[in-house]
Amino acid sequence: MRETPVVIDGPVGQLEALYLDNEQPRGLALICHPNPVQGGTMLNKVVSTLQRTARDAGLITLRFNYRGVGASEGSHDMGTGEVDDAQAVAKWFRAKHPDLPLNLFGFSFGGFVAASLGGRLEAQGERLKHVFMVAPAVMRLGDQHSLPQQGELTLIQPETDEVIDPQLVYQWSDKLERPHELLKVAECGHFFHGKLTDLKDLILPRLSN
Repeated sequence: MRETPVVIDGPVGQLEALYLDNEQPRGLALICHPNPVQGGTMLNKVVSTLQRTARDAGLITLRFNYRGVGASEGSHDMGTGEVDDAQAVAKWFRAKHPDLPLNLFGFSFGGFVAASLGGRLEAQGERLKHVFMVAPAVMRLGDQHSLPQQGELTLIQPETDEVIDPQLVYQWSDKLERPHELLKVAECGHFFHGKLTDLKDLILPRLSN
């Protein structure tokens, strides 16, 4: 099964996305990509690994480019704008599949986007199943970004991350009052070079339960 290119109306123009249906879906997976200013797109290999893992777990998948990335219209906001984009994409996804449980994934900057999106969706009455934050940019999560309080939350942090300071993620996890799990990946850098199968092995059983 190949992903289908789709175009979704975003807050500042059309957003480019890749959608993959599933004949017997167990849920939905919306995946948020890393920092667009540093070349992050929905085709990033960690994002691609997250998409394939969700697909293999029987989920319908959707990944997309934020404003100003690839063929998506608009220009980078590097903040709430990208969360607005994700919210528009989630709305499109939810309209297509009103009854399936929704899982959010975010890598790096996308971890901030997924967490912020989760809080917004929950405030609108959405019940999220699971949020996965992979090497997440937790320093971007200020008081104005509320995390979802329901559903499962998993943080996956490489121990030798050269982009996001692992200690920041560990400290953030320590202070986080809601239940969650923190998984550390030894001898692993930010982009999971040589460790993509480890990433898949951590996520797959957590999607299959």
